Amino acid sequence: MKFSDIAREVLELEAQQLVEASKSIGEEFDRAIELIYNTKGKLIITGVGKSGLVGAKIAATLASTGTSSFFIHPTEAMHGDLGMISKGDSVLAISYSGESEELINILPHLKRFDIPLISMAKDENSSLAKYSDVFLSIKVEKEACPLNAAPTTSTTLTMALGDALAVALMKKRDFKKEDFASFHPGGALGKRLFIKVDNILRRENLPIVSRGTSIKDAIIKISEGRIGNVIIIDENSKVFGILSDGDLRRALMNDDFDIEKSVDSIATRSPKTIKNTNLLAVEALEIIEEYKIQLLLVLGDDNSLVGVIHIHDLIEAGIKNEKL
Repeated sequence: MKFSDIAREVLELEAQQLVEASKSIGEEFDRAIELIYNTKGKLIITGVGKSGLVGAKIAATLASTGTSSFFIHPTEAMHGDLGMISKGDSVLAISYSGESEELINILPHLKRFDIPLISMAKDENSSLAKYSDVFLSIKVEKEACPLNAAPTTSTTLTMALGDALAVALMKKRDFKKEDFASFHPGGALGKRLFIKVDNILRRENLPIVSRGTSIKDAIIKISEGRIGNVIIIDENSKVFGILSDGDLRRALMNDDFDIEKSVDSIATRSPKTIKNTNLLAVEALEIIEEYKIQLLLVLGDDNSLVGVIHIHDLIEAGIKNEKL
């Protein structure tokens, strides 16, 4: 058998188990969402081994999508970290067997402080499930491991169920792009959702000429401006048009080209403009890409020039047009 066949079997098996698990989602999941949503403190996630690693990922996903959450290892909890759990908090405990000794040992202490407990395990009759206020099954028929021993399918299901909790809570809280941005101010995601046109707008030393300026003088201004364009304004200081490198090259192909002619004669009369400086930078990039332009003019309410956004500004700022 080829390794690619093995990979295909693993993916198909795990996908099948996810579909089967989805059929049993019901009231217990709804109860878990209500419990977490009404938690005034934090949701603490705990687990041992692979369950602990998956739990840490679930905690990170929840924390980044509006649910205050962090991970505690049960062993560390027994040696002082229980002090990190206080009244008003809730706990999500993960153990496939539901009998992990390190995890079971902390449960009486949680109950002593009346901490609500959600459990993920395969058996509703396990010790963990019996301690719980809400039980979520992560039972699978078969692990992808050929020995049916190493946690594979079960950890995939556990992580997917954690994702389901996070997404359902996002819906419950009406969690929006703006909220997501506030939790991700750095990196590509933060840049896409947080940086606005106003943050990278060029306002000073813009290459501007008046109507009637010669093409020769406009070319000099293009060179000085270093953005491949010159902006043309009328007698009222309103934008009349722009002259780009592309406009100039096309004009040079005409037999009647005259460098002393007015720049008006070869300018683009209706350049693409926006007036909203609070527009997300990624939305400005979408406009630039849609119209296949390099320069986007930003105007005030009176149609006077406020500044410009050049595609290179967006690239340098790390703005990429990628879907979430």
